[in-house]
Amino acid sequence: MVDLKKLQKEVIQNKAEKGFDTDTATEFCRAHEELSEAFSKYNKGQNGVAEEFADVTIFILGMCEKMGFDLEKELVRKIEVNKNRKYKKEKSPDDKDVFIRVKTPEDP
Repeated sequence: MVDLKKLQKEVIQNKAEKGFDTDTATEFCRAHEELSEAFSKYNKGQNGVAEEFADVTIFILGMCEKMGFDLEKELVRKIEVNKNRKYKKEKSPDDKDVFIRVKTPEDP
């Protein structure tokens, strides 16, 4: 299994070694840019979508390290939250299935 905390540190170390010291707002924008590139390649049927996802993940790992977040811990916690969420299925105006989260006292 991959140790995300270790990867967070490796990403920051690599950025430091390469001389990158961008502010957090720029990091968010760059992650968004990489995700947009992934969508564009996917939408056009091009190769390289997984590599763009890796770029997005690298930015996220770096931001988590910079902000002091343990991404692995947050992922595990959030997966459990999502497992316990309730959803109802409705139809959109164009007759597609849409899943709406049902808010509960446990999950407001």
